[in-house]
Amino acid sequence: MTASDTAQGLIVEIVDSIAIIRFDRPAKRNSLSQDLLDRLEKALSACLSRDDIVALIFIGIGDVFASGADILELSGLNPESALAFSQRGQKIFQMIAVAPQITIAAINGYCMGGALDLVLACDIRIASSKAIFAHPGAKLGIITGWGGTQRLPRLIGKTRALEFFITARRIPSDEALEIGLVSEVHDPVLDRAIELASITKE
Repeated sequence: MTASDTAQGLIVEIVDSIAIIRFDRPAKRNSLSQDLLDRLEKALSACLSRDDIVALIFIGIGDVFASGADILELSGLNPESALAFSQRGQKIFQMIAVAPQITIAAINGYCMGGALDLVLACDIRIASSKAIFAHPGAKLGIITGWGGTQRLPRLIGKTRALEFFITARRIPSDEALEIGLVSEVHDPVLDRAIELASITKE
């Protein structure tokens, strides 16, 4: 049985006992606006409360997983609202990190900034061969505030993580696999994510 719920910028599809949460803002490169974060939090709350859902899969559309926080929104923040925005992202991604279901990031393309923070909160990260990773904040004079500075060093080590943040360089999927940022590179990535999620049902 398949059920779906479409809201602006976010598509949630329930396939049997797997929730597929898809970022869908192609004109904005799937950036994580404040409105999209609101929708994501509501979708997570709904999914996490259901005993019949055993896994959550996060994916984007086209050649982009997600491109992080909406830069136009960031430019309009003052110190107080910036702190609130950071804390909100941390809260939502922590929901993913402690979810009772297995959480899988199916990284179908560009995964930048805050979007990388999101996938770091997942249990499993699978990349397509075309996936690209970066924390580009250094080029803008900012640094991520959604938990990536804590989770990335734990995953790939302090030295690699610092290089990642300081240089803002883009890392392709094969290098991401080599350094342990992802556990697999597979095409099509969603098929593999569903396969792994289905294993948890057995």
